[in-house]
Amino acid sequence: MQRFLPDDAATLAFGGELAALLGPGDIVSLEGELGAGKSALARATIRALAGDPELEVPSPTFALVQPYDTPKGPVLHADLYRLGDAAEADELDLLDTPGAIVLVEWAERAEQVQAAATIVITLAIPPGGAGRQLTMTRRP
Repeated sequence: MQRFLPDDAATLAFGGELAALLGPGDIVSLEGELGAGKSALARATIRALAGDPELEVPSPTFALVQPYDTPKGPVLHADLYRLGDAAEADELDLLDTPGAIVLVEWAERAEQVQAAATIVITLAIPPGGAGRQLTMTRRP
C-alpha cells in the first residue's frame, strides 16, 4: 500500500488507521531517513491504541524502549538509532514479549528485529520536503 501524507493531520489519521489494524504480536518496523516522521507516526499510533489523544509519548531515543499499557494489550515503542551493535537489541526483549504490539524505529540497525517485523512502513521525504510518502507492507 502506498499513500501520500500531506501534513501532520494526515499522519495523525493514518496512526489511527494503523492502530485499528494492529493486534497482539505485531511488530512494526518504521523506516526512513532522519526527520521522515517515524516518531510522529509512532506517537499517533500509540495514542490511538491507548484511546488517549493527549497521552505523553516521549521519544525512546535515549531510553531505547518505552512501554505502554493499552486496551489492546502492552505496546513497546523502541528506537534503535543509538545501538552500537545489532546484538544489543536482544537485551531489549522486543521479540520476547508475547502478546505485545511492538513499534520499532530504525529496526534496520538490528537485522533480527527487522526480519521479525510483521509490518514494514517506510516514510520518505519527497522532493521539496512537503508531506511524506508512506509505503506499508504486511508480511505473513
